[in-house]
Amino acid sequence: MAAQSKPQSLTPLAAALAGALGACFSTAVVYPLDVAKTRIQAIPRSKDKDDLSLLALILRIIKKEGLFALYGGFGATMLNTFSMQYAYFFFYSFVRNSYISRITRKLPKGSKAPALSTAAELLLGAVAGALAQIFTIPVSVIATRQQVGRVTKPSSASLPSNATETSDPQSDDSFMAVAREIIEEEGVGGLWLGIKPGLVLTVNPAITYGMYERVKSLLLLAKARTGSNDKLSAWQSFVVGSLSKTLATIVTYPYIMAKVRIQARSADIMNDDPEHPGDVPSPHIYHHAKSKHPGALDILRKVSQREGVLGWYQGMQAQIIKAVLSQALLFMSKEQFERWTLALIVLSVQMRSK
Repeated sequence: MAAQSKPQSLTPLAAALAGALGACFSTAVVYPLDVAKTRIQAIPRSKDKDDLSLLALILRIIKKEGLFALYGGFGATMLNTFSMQYAYFFFYSFVRNSYISRITRKLPKGSKAPALSTAAELLLGAVAGALAQIFTIPVSVIATRQQVGRVTKPSSASLPSNATETSDPQSDDSFMAVAREIIEEEGVGGLWLGIKPGLVLTVNPAITYGMYERVKSLLLLAKARTGSNDKLSAWQSFVVGSLSKTLATIVTYPYIMAKVRIQARSADIMNDDPEHPGDVPSPHIYHHAKSKHPGALDILRKVSQREGVLGWYQGMQAQIIKAVLSQALLFMSKEQFERWTLALIVLSVQMRSK
């Protein structure tokens, strides 16, 4: 029956919901890596480089703070992931479908729209990412603060090296408490810290999805020529997604690191102690109320002065491991979540009709 036939594509809202659910699933699976990755990026380089390796940091967090510390800010991160991915997938689907429809209208009736160029995919992804960033970055700022940790700046200007390990055990790290602290310190605008590098980083998902769609179309074309099915297998989606995300991460990583330091305010340490920027790579960082924060370019300039250009890539290995696993899981699960979303929509329509 025609009424029971499966639609060729989901609406932008349904595609956004499926993408957001898939993103939350993939983020939850690799969340401890996300916490360790954020702390590595937020902390200026230690003299002992092994302290900033992913495995060493995870083990130290478990030893000093307990296993649950690897899930600090989990709720805020899930909210941020859902809202960011929902907004991105919605805007991406909407903008892409609108663009394809506009192209199709100019073609002879019945003609199939040509595959989008890589440049078009990148541009559409960047537009979608910019719109999503504007609406969701406050939750990202709060999640970053929760993952990194917070302490109160002591009044003494001279402290022993181990003083940075001391945190306030009575501090409230809940979502609303961190949000209130940010607003009290910096005003409402503090919730949009990192918006400028965030907008620059819209090219990251643009490169990821642009490359994914491009390689996917080539693989599907090859499959069509050999008479194979017209879908990628889960393993093929995993490989293509991993390669796409790795390329995007390498290209944009310096700004990723700078954005984390802006949102966590760990860049302020670099101004306070230029001789010893991070002797103790503690997850807790000092805050200075109503201080002027360095921009992304300032951070990159200071890092290059202290550590050379390679300092821009501190923690990139952790970023790639986390991002590739998360993105690959997302691509692998996206179609499954699309089927589940479609089933929920059909069920909802049936219940409403009754």
